[in-house]
Amino acid sequence: MTSYRAILLALMASFLVAGCNTVKGAGRDIESVGQAGSDAID
Repeated sequence: MTSYRAILLALMASFLVAGCNTVKGAGRDIESVGQAGSDAID
């Protein structure tokens, strides 16, 4: 039972890290679109 909990914890941690990286990448994409729009206006 302990190994099952350890595997579950490791999977949850990996999903959390992957989710954070995905959100961070989306934030960069949105920022670059905003910058391109700002450059087009100038």
